[in-house]
Amino acid sequence: MNENRTTVTDIEIPFGRMVLIILKFMLASIPAILLFYITLIPIFMLFGLGLGGCAALLSAPFAAP
Repeated sequence: MNENRTTVTDIEIPFGRMVLIILKFMLASIPAILLFYITLIPIFMLFGLGLGGCAALLSAPFAAP
C-alpha cells in the first residue's frame, strides 16, 4: 500500500475573505446553539425540579406553622 503524505506550511487568505469565513461560521452556529438550548433547558428544569422537591421534603418538618 503506497501512502502519500502532504504537509501544508502556509495558507494565504486575504483579510476580507477571512472575515467572510468567520461570519458564515457564526451564522451557521446560531441554529446549532438554539437546538442545544432547546434540548438542555427541559433537562435542567427537570433536574432543578427534582432538587427543589428534595429541598422541600427536607425542610418540611422545620417549617413554621
